[in-house]
Amino acid sequence: MKASRSWADHWTRRAKAEGWRSRAVFKLAELDRRERLLKRGARVADLGAAPGGWSQYASRKVLPEGRVVAVDIEPMEPLKGVRALQGDIACAAVLGQVRAALGGQADAVVSDLAPRLSGNRDFDQARSMELAGMALEAALGLLPPGGFFVAKLFQGAGFEEFAADARARLAKVRFRTPAACRRGSRETYLVGRAA
Repeated sequence: MKASRSWADHWTRRAKAEGWRSRAVFKLAELDRRERLLKRGARVADLGAAPGGWSQYASRKVLPEGRVVAVDIEPMEPLKGVRALQGDIACAAVLGQVRAALGGQADAVVSDLAPRLSGNRDFDQARSMELAGMALEAALGLLPPGGFFVAKLFQGAGFEEFAADARARLAKVRFRTPAACRRGSRETYLVGRAA
């Protein structure tokens, strides 16, 4: 337990030292390096954005020509160059607001959505897969063919079914586990392109 805590603390300390809002930024940065997700001028929707680490990273990659829209059910502190919306991504009206704020379709939809943990592993896993499904539906509504979709997943019940559904609906689906993921975690990331 101590080793994984110090591993997590390494990323947390580094995020703080470099001025990032969260340690999760290093996960997106690695995925971006490996998959070339974000380019200057791109339009990015960040689902489950609070506290804003991924939006912060995306804004540095795509601005000033691009746009970043962050959406979360929780409020998020303002972030320069990022349009933050508070709402539920399962709501069509919220997705309409995201599309309007982007000025059209997204070039990338990134999701670091995770449930608030209840302590019941089965319930938390089911909720995690439900959120991943919501993110996939949102992405399919926001992305043109070739647009990138990134989503956090936890391996366990429902994972294989979700992976099969994603492969049927997306092109070039891959699973990546960035170095900043906690050791021993079942966390992984799906990276795919809209078909």
